[in-house]
Amino acid sequence: MTAVRKRITVSAVAAALIGGLAGCADSGSARNSEGALGPGEAAGPPKGAVKNPVRLIGDGSTSFTGPQPGLSSPERLKPGQRPPQFVVFSWDGAGEDSQKLFSHFRGVARKYGVTMTYFLSGVYVLPEEKASLYNPPGHRQGASDIGFNDIEGIRDTVRELRAAWLEGNEVGTHFNGHFCGPERGVGTWSVEDWKSEIAQAKSFVKNWRTNSGLVAEKPLPFDYDKELIGARTPCLEGRQNFRKAAAELGWRYDTSGVNNQVWPGRKEGLWDLSMQLVPIPGRDFETLSMDYNFAVNQSGKTLHGDPAMHRYWGNQMRDGLIQAFNRSYRGNRAPLIIGNHFESWNGGTYMRAIEETIAHVCVQADVRCVSFRQLADWLDVQDPAVLAKLRTLKVGEAPPGGWASFLAPRPQAGSGASAAPGVAAGARRPQES
Repeated sequence: MTAVRKRITVSAVAAALIGGLAGCADSGSARNSEGALGPGEAAGPPKGAVKNPVRLIGDGSTSFTGPQPGLSSPERLKPGQRPPQFVVFSWDGAGEDSQKLFSHFRGVARKYGVTMTYFLSGVYVLPEEKASLYNPPGHRQGASDIGFNDIEGIRDTVRELRAAWLEGNEVGTHFNGHFCGPERGVGTWSVEDWKSEIAQAKSFVKNWRTNSGLVAEKPLPFDYDKELIGARTPCLEGRQNFRKAAAELGWRYDTSGVNNQVWPGRKEGLWDLSMQLVPIPGRDFETLSMDYNFAVNQSGKTLHGDPAMHRYWGNQMRDGLIQAFNRSYRGNRAPLIIGNHFESWNGGTYMRAIEETIAHVCVQADVRCVSFRQLADWLDVQDPAVLAKLRTLKVGEAPPGGWASFLAPRPQAGSGASAAPGVAAGARRPQES
């Protein structure tokens, strides 16, 4: 973010599984947005569209502006229809700092018609001098393992969040202080602790103008109580009690676990949209579909290895993600879930890898690169029996007989067309042993 931010030391517990589960956003490689719009500028509404009046909420940090622009309503699959290939790109601890990676990837998203999910850390809109407003569970008042922000950092981050939402992207949460490990990390938190952390994350977003003094800045164009429907926990820890808290709050998805590339189901009533195990080209094991995990497997937890290897490592991540995409796209069509940080690990090579992955996969036929919210919306309108059938397909497994046969409507009792030769429609078949 800014000079006040602290680099996180990722816990050994988080790093133990498949080379580490999750890191946290920090500084990234310096790039400028290549889109026609500048940083913080959102594409305007379609020509002739009716503008909704802005209704401020609370102190005016957030507002209600009507339905989010640019999003279409999800449709249920028709019988025998092949599912689209969904790909979700998401960012932990999203904020704009001197590297301008938030604004850069907004430009990438516009270029390729992509929407993404930005998991905002609440302390990124809380100035350091107001740190005492944060009461993290199990820690002293004002503590944070990722620091706080300064006024310009808050101004820049809110500008990007505002524009990102108007372009159809989702604003989720990565909570606040990013505490990991067995010593008072989020994995030790109770359900009530998580509810407190969530309430504070909401409060920092809903009161950023008052807390920062930036009262002349435009509000965020959404009601955060309604916008916030899912999250990824720090270091992927504490998931069990978090899910219970999220379910009680009416949230709709969680992306804090480790899955294979198969169709998702629900846990605690939430869609389990966790990241997945994907190939590492040239290695005999798989890793989590996140930049941090590729980095740890390549250069260790210093995250700053031999510069001569940077290009190779970036290519390795890009090619691994593309291999994962291809085995879903040509196989079971399970959504591909990818997590990232606006980071400079190993010279920013993973930022290049992600951008090149987007350029390759999001232009393919029948591919939808969307936010978690959009994926959850689509899953919600599908026939549960169809989703259950999709979940029978293994990693990379194409449906036997093709999609038209695999997802054909089930025969209805009493239909002559469905009766076997020599068996009257509606008659009971002999029981098979």
